Amino acid sequence: MKEFAIRALRRQVEYEQLWALLAIDLEVHRGEVFGVIGPNGAGKSTLMKVVARVLPPTEGRVRVRGSVAAMIELGAGFNGEMTGEENVVLYGSLLGRDADVVRSRVPAIAEWAGLEGFMDVPIRAYSSGMLARLGFAVATDEQPDVLVVDEVLSVGDAEFQDRSRDRIDTMMKHGTAVLLVSHDMGLIVELAGRSMFLDHGRIRGFGASPDVVRQYLPPVD
Repeated sequence: MKEFAIRALRRQVEYEQLWALLAIDLEVHRGEVFGVIGPNGAGKSTLMKVVARVLPPTEGRVRVRGSVAAMIELGAGFNGEMTGEENVVLYGSLLGRDADVVRSRVPAIAEWAGLEGFMDVPIRAYSSGMLARLGFAVATDEQPDVLVVDEVLSVGDAEFQDRSRDRIDTMMKHGTAVLLVSHDMGLIVELAGRSMFLDHGRIRGFGASPDVVRQYLPPVD
């Protein structure tokens, strides 16, 4: 603020208005996996934060019917100085769940994540794969109406990815809508029936996932 005030007095303040997202219009249905792809800086994570109600839209509106569980950034909602068990309760509470219920679910969550022997360890000692497993286990322990997953599935090992896909399939069968952001085009084609290609905040492709992936990654001659 001090630097801004000095520059304002010297009439040296310059800025450029940048729209992270512009003219985005889409609808995701119950029980659908919808993929979002694009280069770094395309606006994918911003879109997920708007859907998850982390960021309010500057213009327009977002309608989300039901509860949302979001894994937007690895370790988001966690405190590195707290243990795995304490973070399960913290993250579950941030998702709007009853703390006592979440506390009773800690053993089951730890078992699914394969972290039974690490729940009393501060998560600053966790690897990125351990964080991904714990976060995904908490986010999907209850059946949300909308699940937002941003690149987390690509962090874990093959076993974690397989179990995560099985859990996503189960949630879809029970009506959960899944928004999946990934740079793994094979994962997008496998899981998402429809996808959107974002570039510089604008929609460049929209439709069946194989077609959108081909738009994003045209064949090399």
